Amino acid sequence: MRSYLIEDLFEADIEKIKGALNEMQLQGPLEGIYYLPLPTELLQQEQKDHQDECGPYFMALEIIEGASDMSECQLKLELLTRARNKIRCSCVNYATHEQRKHMIEYLDQFIEELEISV
Repeated sequence: MRSYLIEDLFEADIEKIKGALNEMQLQGPLEGIYYLPLPTELLQQEQKDHQDECGPYFMALEIIEGASDMSECQLKLELLTRARNKIRCSCVNYATHEQRKHMIEYLDQFIEELEISV
């Protein structure tokens, strides 16, 4: 799996991130998983064609909380474009360069706006 990993976060920063993501109602079905929506204009043609059946599209963000120290607190953004209504379909695939760039910049800006230093 391809991913973007941010490591060495403090537990207080993780709590701030979780609070903001919960406020935005981006929780996934599992604890510590959040769905970051992918803008429609960045979808591939097949994803646009499948929007009604498979969409909406997102990338999963996992919050990994350390058991013993801050070096184990991480954010892991999967660089896979997922479909909310279907697990397996040809429209679910690795992010394009534009999707990847946008979502990494989105996550970086989100963290910066929370005044978290990484």
